[in-house]
Formats: sequence, C-alpha cells, structure tokens
Amino acid sequence: MGAVFEWQNRYVSRSPLGPEAAAARWNAFYNDVLKNFVYYTVPVIVLNKETPKEAVCTVFEKVNTGGVVLNVFELLTATFAADDFRLNDDWAQRKIRLGIRPALQDVENTDFLQAILLVSTWNRRKEAYAHLAADDESVLPGVTCRRKDILSMTLAEYQRWAESVTQGFEWASQFLAREKIFASKDIPYRTQLVPLAALRVVLGTSVDNHEVNSQLRRWFWCGVLGELYSGAVETRFARDLEQVPAWIAGGNSPRTLVEASFEASRLLSLRTRNSAAYKGVHALLMKHGAPDFLKAVEIDMAQFFDLHIDIHHIFPRAWCEQNGVDRARRDSIVNKTGLSYDTNRSIGGRAPSSYVTTVENRTQRSPEEMDRLLRRHLVNAQHLRSDDFESFFDDRLEALVRLISEAMGKDVARDDRRDPGEYETDEEELPAPEEVALADVPA
Repeated sequence: MGAVFEWQNRYVSRSPLGPEAAAARWNAFYNDVLKNFVYYTVPVIVLNKETPKEAVCTVFEKVNTGGVVLNVFELLTATFAADDFRLNDDWAQRKIRLGIRPALQDVENTDFLQAILLVSTWNRRKEAYAHLAADDESVLPGVTCRRKDILSMTLAEYQRWAESVTQGFEWASQFLAREKIFASKDIPYRTQLVPLAALRVVLGTSVDNHEVNSQLRRWFWCGVLGELYSGAVETRFARDLEQVPAWIAGGNSPRTLVEASFEASRLLSLRTRNSAAYKGVHALLMKHGAPDFLKAVEIDMAQFFDLHIDIHHIFPRAWCEQNGVDRARRDSIVNKTGLSYDTNRSIGGRAPSSYVTTVENRTQRSPEEMDRLLRRHLVNAQHLRSDDFESFFDDRLEALVRLISEAMGKDVARDDRRDPGEYETDEEELPAPEEVALADVPA
C-alpha cells in the first residue's frame, strides 16, 4: 500500500488540474479501479510438508480444472525438483533412446514410472523376505505400481532403477520383434510392455535362455489372446512380477496363464485393430513364416517396413459382396493375412482363382511353389483356385485355432457352431482405412 500512496502523492502534487481536482480524480480512480485489485480475495489451499502426496495429487486434479491435467509424472517432477533433479529432462533423453525403436514410440512417461516402481517394490519385498524372522509373508511389503504409490517413490529409487528399466524396455522391443511385432500400432497392448520390461530387470540375462524365453512367450501370448490387459491392470502387473519369476523357478503357473482363455468363436468377431487379439493373430501368422505373395520373403523388420506389410483380405471385399458372403465372415481375421502394398494392389477385387494365376505369372512361380507359399499362410490353395470361400473359411479357422492353441499352450474352447452373424462385437465393423482404399484397386 505504501507504493500506492506514494504514487497518489506524486500525482496530486504535480497535476496541472490543481490539488482539489486531482485528488477528486484520484479518489474516483481508486474506488472504481484500484480498490478491486488491492482488496481482491485470492482463495488459497495450504499444502505443507506434512500433507500426503496423494492428497496433493487430488488437490491438483480437482482445482486445476481450467488448465492442463496433471498426471503423476508432473507431480513427481515437482517433488524431485525440491532435490534439484530435473525429472522431465531425464525422461526426455530416455524417450529419445526408446523412440528410435518403432515399437516403443508410444511408451509414455507414466508407463516408465510404473515399471520403475514395480521393480523397486519387488526388490523391497525380496530384501524384506531375506530378513523375515517368522514364516509370515503377510508382513512383507507388496509389489505395486498404483498411482498413489508412484507419488511415494523416492529420488534414490528412481535413480537406482531408471537405467535398468530403460534397458528393459529396449529388450522388450527385441522380444516383440522376435514375435513379429515391429510397429507401435501393431502392439496388442502397450500396457503389457510395463510388466515385460520389469520382468527383464528382475530376471536378468536369464530371459534369453531358451526355456525361460519360451515361458515368457507363453505368458505374453496368454495375455494377448486372453485379452487380459485392457482397463485398470495395475493389480495384474504386480501379480505378474511376483508370479512369473516364481513360475520360471519351478513354482505354480501365474494367474495370467490360468485365467487366459480363447474361444474359437472369437475369430469370427475379430475384424479391426481395435482388438488386441486381432493384432496378435496377425503377428502369429507372420511368425509362422507367412511370406508376401509376390516377394516370397519371410517378414523381418526390414521387410515389414520396406514392403509396407499390413492386414488385407484373402477373398477380396468386392468379390465377397458380389458372391453373397456375409460381413461377419468376410471381414473376420480368418479371411485376412499380412500382405504388402503392391501385392494388395495386384489382388484388387478379383476372384482368388484369378489373382493366384496373376501372381504365378508375375513371379514365374510354379503352381506347386505357389501352393507351398499359401500353406505358410494356413491357406489351402485348392480352395482359392476353386473360389470356394466356405471350405477355405472352415479350413483356415481350424488352422488358426491350432496356431493359437500352440501359442497359449492350452486348448481353445470350441463354441463356434453358431451362425457368425449372431455374434455381437464392440468393434467397428467397417474394415480398416487402408483396406477400404486398396482392396478394390485393379491390377
């Protein structure tokens, strides 16, 4: 207020209006304008050092409705800043490292924090178990990656595990590549990368042993094809990190394996990338060795990107519409496989019997060679050569059931005897945009 009165005195004493007129004008300005600022009441929420961090998180979420929503990463950034550590800068460098790998381009900072907390709390539990006086595991600290628990992470814990977890994510991209998942859009569940990276940290280099890697692949595919990693999955992450290493060491099967199930009828409703299992079946087919029809090369990372491999119809949409094939079967993953952009253009909307001949002529491939190539896609070539969609569909469905059963290490439930049109799905029933654009392009 002192500065205000000093300003007032200078104005009144120096105004050409004279002292009385100047004072009257000043009073009007003060009452109508300045007073609103001087006596403006600002709401304040006091957060002292004793305020729990989860309460701070809630306050920011509720009060900050007009600005950018703050997540646990921003809140932890503010917490670490008190210790002169710039969390955002550290993550930015790690994001660059992860981002050069196509499969990891969508990994988020909260995914990274979850993986660190999983590893940190797993290690806390392990150390506490080593000093357990009585045989009572209920007193041991739990493995967790819940939101409120991330806020309790210390800077020392972050710095201890950040590099190991970064390497865990980098290893996860290599694991995915071996399973023929190369791009982030093709990862069935981005969330499953969190426990996968954490498992790499706690299991160490043993993850690359043949037997251990086989068990991890089974766990991975049970999660994908059992569709277990959608929604709130923090509890499953924690269970996985406790149970998978114990299972690998000779213990009981983890709940992810026990709970995973796949019903054959699900193949009829897998129609778009909205489903993790849809992307999973696509990857399994490439892993089975399904080469591109024209190039006849098995798909690795270089070929995947160079040839623009994507999921396309085997019996083209246009042919199916002209021949009365119902939409449920036409757009099912059973009638799709991984093909290059050029191959899909060559197929166009023509009958399979026509485009198979075209491919043979363009590649100077014998019918026997073409038949062997199609078998790698789990396709009976004779059904394509005779344009027999029903026989093709039934035969390939059975082949896919066997492929899925092998990946999960358990039988597939047989419930696919109903009319596929009766099945409901929460997926968008239109084909993916690339299929609309290319399926009917003439050769």
